[in-house]
Amino acid sequence: MSQPRSKKLRRAAPAPPSRARVSPVSQTAEYALRAMSCLAAQPSGTALTALALSDAACVPAHYLSKILRKLVEAGLLSSQKGHGGGFVLARAPTRVRLADILAAVDELPTGGRCAFGWGNCDARHPCPLHDAWSRLNIAFCEWAEGTTLAEVAGTRRARGTG
Repeated sequence: MSQPRSKKLRRAAPAPPSRARVSPVSQTAEYALRAMSCLAAQPSGTALTALALSDAACVPAHYLSKILRKLVEAGLLSSQKGHGGGFVLARAPTRVRLADILAAVDELPTGGRCAFGWGNCDARHPCPLHDAWSRLNIAFCEWAEGTTLAEVAGTRRARGTG
């Protein structure tokens, strides 16, 4: 009897970079923060079209348009029509907290939200993750309240990406 020939194993093509979400915020919040940081990294008063901003922030244009509308309604952005138009920050980046952006897109965490999705839980009726989740929520809100767009844009400029 002949020995079975060993087959050469085909290697799969290298996997593309992971698209796994590691962000502690929703996709809408992440996109809003990205778009605002891109605008903050521009020279003061520079307007970007929705399409240019979509490209710069790597956000789908149709999704970004809904986010931009909310940011304009919240007074964080101004929209300019016509030649040279687009979107521009309505306030200096030093006066825009990340919490303002998250609130504008209805994504600022609120107390009482259960990590397990079991409705409202509190210290008297906690879910198994209540204590840890509460600490995380507090830390996240403190970060969002204490971090400005200027700090984020400064990081982008320092890396040479803005």
